[in-house]
Amino acid sequence: MAKDFHQQTRGERGRSHRRGADGLAQRNVRRTKHRDSADAAVLLYGWHTVTAALANPARRIRRLLATENAVRRLADDGIALPLTPDLVRPDTLDARLTPDAVHQGLLAEADPLPSPDIEDLDPSGIVLVLDQITDPHNVGAIVRTAAAFAAAAVVTTARHSPQATGVLAKAASGALEHVPIVTVPNLARGLSALKERGFLTVGLDSSAADDLAATRLRAPLALVLGGEGKGLRQLTAATCDRLARLDLPGAIKSLNVSNAAALALYIASRELR
Repeated sequence: MAKDFHQQTRGERGRSHRRGADGLAQRNVRRTKHRDSADAAVLLYGWHTVTAALANPARRIRRLLATENAVRRLADDGIALPLTPDLVRPDTLDARLTPDAVHQGLLAEADPLPSPDIEDLDPSGIVLVLDQITDPHNVGAIVRTAAAFAAAAVVTTARHSPQATGVLAKAASGALEHVPIVTVPNLARGLSALKERGFLTVGLDSSAADDLAATRLRAPLALVLGGEGKGLRQLTAATCDRLARLDLPGAIKSLNVSNAAALALYIASRELR
């Protein structure tokens, strides 16, 4: 029979105390990292990205940089500004960004949007779950597609995932203001939490036996997409309720992950309608 607390030896109490202290220290580190992340400004550039942020009451803009042409266009379009923009030359914005960035005369420094918990999600409709998709262009395109199909959220991991800023925000083209990003520390546990909320979890796997279009789907539904090149990790696939493939008639049997997300959302949306 296990000893109760009063029967523990001095060494056992010391080890228990150290484990408790270590656990508390780890939680404090995580909270500090979360605060540091929340304090860091996100960078938004491009017309659709910045104007969508300006129209979102949940997004606090810290600083707005705009060229003379962009300021004129904002006024012509009747877009209300929460603060006076800093008037800058285009090359000032060029210097803040990568050489291939298309800023269209607008750049904003803003607070990140809050990340809801899985428990906060309404158990209805469709969510997308991303298993270590690392390319910000792909993730941004997926968020944009999720907004187009009225997906309830995009679930991703805190590690091995790009931040919702810069290139990702530009690729999303304003969709970050419409689709919440749920960040979880562990994807398998996140999937289990979705299942507890009643979600059917379907992983997309090109080698799966079942065709997604022929699979019986129901809401709430979580479509799980694997990372570029490697697909779903083994534990992720094992945690899903079922696996399905996109049945493609051509010689190439796989798609870029953002294109796969669009096709999967189209198929699922038709099935659930």
